[in-house]
Amino acid sequence: MKIVIMGGSGLIGSKAAANLRQRGHEVIAASPKSGVNTITGEGLKETISGAQVVIDLTNSPSFEDRAVLEFFETSGRNILAAEAAADVGHHVALSIVGTDRTTDNGYFRAKVAQEKLIKASGIPYTIIRATQFMEFLSGIADASMNGDKVRLPPGMFQPIAADDVAHVVADTALAAPRNGIIEIAGPERAPFNEIVARYLKAVGDKREVVRDPEARYWGGRVEELSLVPLGVARLGHIGFDEWLRRSRAAA
Repeated sequence: MKIVIMGGSGLIGSKAAANLRQRGHEVIAASPKSGVNTITGEGLKETISGAQVVIDLTNSPSFEDRAVLEFFETSGRNILAAEAAADVGHHVALSIVGTDRTTDNGYFRAKVAQEKLIKASGIPYTIIRATQFMEFLSGIADASMNGDKVRLPPGMFQPIAADDVAHVVADTALAAPRNGIIEIAGPERAPFNEIVARYLKAVGDKREVVRDPEARYWGGRVEELSLVPLGVARLGHIGFDEWLRRSRAAA
């Protein structure tokens, strides 16, 4: 089976590509570096031609509200138009748990817009909403600095390892389209500030994490259950301690 991964050189894309190749499939890892640009449309038609599945893992280079919305709308339209012309049988896209529950977050609003385009396209699809990746905990701490402290809301958090995300993406690509949304999350749930504090302590980072109900997450207000699945979700197998062990071994 020919599978095209848009954003195939990124964190999840590179892992999903390796997974699918190990299962014997032809995988094209497309990115601007390989001559495929989802904004200009360069290389899209040629790359998608003959593909049975397209996985959209593209991400905006800017998180500014207007820029990120324009990226996902333009990129999404171009990818879906190329898929329609090539009669692609399954569109798989990676989104975020809680996108429709954190409406003052510009990035989340842009992901909702992307999801709407997919649903309206007429192409069989599956949208995978994932919780935040464990690999981004350091960046979250950096972005949450206020003075000399890391300020985070106490809402529940359930981060997932990138390896688990990539495995689900590969499994989903090989399964029948759901024409709906599936949600995935890590195996452990705890307050946001506690998980980040645990991570910083584990890596020897002395910064203090403060529980602050008024703290924002990438500009958006977070309620208790804003960032975790509300219903049935597929849980990853890699717990926080195991992920830390693997991360240290790979360093």
